[in-house]
Amino acid sequence: MSKKKPTLRTFLDAGVPDSVGRKLEEFGHTVIYHRNALPERTPDDVVCITAMENDAILVAIDGDMKQLAKRYGVTPKGDKFDKLSIIRLCCNEVLAAKRLEQALPLIEVEWEYATVKTARRMWIDIFPHAIQTNR
Repeated sequence: MSKKKPTLRTFLDAGVPDSVGRKLEEFGHTVIYHRNALPERTPDDVVCITAMENDAILVAIDGDMKQLAKRYGVTPKGDKFDKLSIIRLCCNEVLAAKRLEQALPLIEVEWEYATVKTARRMWIDIFPHAIQTNR
């Protein structure tokens, strides 16, 4: 008897290609596209809050979000982004969907781990030749 895999609820930032969303949907995950929820050029902190309010994992690819992630990467207790789960695609748009597909088994395991404790969040960086989890 196999264990049922988790269903991820994701929020794709504006710069993330649709191919990433389609890949997530192909594997049974829920995708909220930025354009269906927020106007263009929405500030990154609003994007993060929107992801959290929708109980979604933020999927980001752009440089601005990397700066926001750097600022809030290690968040003190009580910080407004301390519960933000994020998948950062640290590769170009052409590689993004394929690298995400390759990382999905790890992402699903990490999500299960992160949901065991309420104080946990998931943070994964996907590079062209590496995948990094931050616990």
